[in-house]
Amino acid sequence: MTAELVAGIDSSTQSTKVVVCDAETGEIVRTGRAPHPEGTEVAPAAWWDAFREAANGLLDGVRAIGVGGQQHGMVTLDEAGEVVRPALLWNDTRSAQAALDLIDELGGPSAWAKAVGSVPVASFTVTKLRWLAENEPKLADRVARVLLPHDWLTWKLTGGDPVTDRGDASGTGYFSPSDNAYRLDVLSHAFGGRTPELPTVLGPADAAGHTPDGVLVSAGTGDNMAAALGLELKPGDAVVSLGTSGTVFGVAETGAADVSGEVAGFADATGRFLPLACTLNAARVLTATAAMLGATLSEFDRLALTAEPGAGGLTFLPYLDGERTPNLPGATGSLSGLTRDNMTPENLARSAVEGMLCGLAAGLDAVRAHGLDVQRVLLIGGGAQSRAVRAVAPLVFGVPVQLPEVAEYVALGAARQAAWALASSAEPPSWQENQKLRLELDEPTEAQRAEGHRIQQRHLEAREAAYGVRRNLGED
Repeated sequence: MTAELVAGIDSSTQSTKVVVCDAETGEIVRTGRAPHPEGTEVAPAAWWDAFREAANGLLDGVRAIGVGGQQHGMVTLDEAGEVVRPALLWNDTRSAQAALDLIDELGGPSAWAKAVGSVPVASFTVTKLRWLAENEPKLADRVARVLLPHDWLTWKLTGGDPVTDRGDASGTGYFSPSDNAYRLDVLSHAFGGRTPELPTVLGPADAAGHTPDGVLVSAGTGDNMAAALGLELKPGDAVVSLGTSGTVFGVAETGAADVSGEVAGFADATGRFLPLACTLNAARVLTATAAMLGATLSEFDRLALTAEPGAGGLTFLPYLDGERTPNLPGATGSLSGLTRDNMTPENLARSAVEGMLCGLAAGLDAVRAHGLDVQRVLLIGGGAQSRAVRAVAPLVFGVPVQLPEVAEYVALGAARQAAWALASSAEPPSWQENQKLRLELDEPTEAQRAEGHRIQQRHLEAREAAYGVRRNLGED
């Protein structure tokens, strides 16, 4: 019997990845990849070109396809469906002042958290629309429809009416995950009184349509939501992703509404919620510290593992690119507790690992405070390959830590959604039997948990001394 095949697309900031999987088991049978142009604004046609290159020769026999895309990007179309201007991506910060203005204009952080589950920052689509209205008003006047990157690619695949899902829509700043409805009043206010058309929000297993060749296209979703689908997160799971930036997220039954703005109250791709905290400083803390020490990453790991837990009293606040959690955009890195005895390469390397992970632990505390019951951490991303990170993470996080196999989880999640839409079932297919055994890191002992608690507390005290940000462990 020939297996049914489904495909998942990950259209990220840097590239397009395509995976073709067995719809029943999730076994990967073909993969492809193509780069995207650099920059924080990109012509959407580049994504389509990259998809065609990455998928060339891969889609024979595929019955369904799903798209996972970078969140927040602003794609503007005119009445004829033509792109008005290059898309502003999530990492384009020109709308930072617009975010501050909008927060103030609509009643402050509490009003935003109540309305849409999140307090907007420069990455959110709503702030980019305000920037467009203020800085390119003639182009803003031409905008008839606003899409997200995954919406645009799904639309290109089907040629039908534009659609989205509640997961990706929840990152716009004008969609309420709790009400499952757009906030057109927020959209109109942000866009200078203009109210462009928005894509229809589909259910998790709904089909967006079909390609001209008859391939079913699922609703698609944002990249974090697709990753959660690809990892098959369960209640009690939290993902800690160590890439250029760090993210902490998990699936919850209730939505978050964090007035501090540390936790984004996103929806997920299954009808639930996906509280998410982001830190700006993750894997690059390790590479930067290794470079300062003149060490390779392997040598850096050896140095960090030679030092004792606590790094001899050194505390590294690794805010090398400012910080998002807590919201300290102007912060810089700092090293405190230096003495002649502890000023060694080993302790410096150890303090960098501990400082980075304490930043992610603060993210875990933030999502815990907003309804996520963290019983296990799944550690992914490039930084998770560090031996030192693997040794220190259970200590700092204080819960069991697993390392899933390295995989394209956004593309896998999009493929799993495609299989779900193809089957029209109540729940997505379970592909976990096909996943390789996750690496179980040693569970911390009570003594190690206590040591990890002391390291975190010292990190929080250093943060308060430097920036006045107060929060003790266990506080909401």
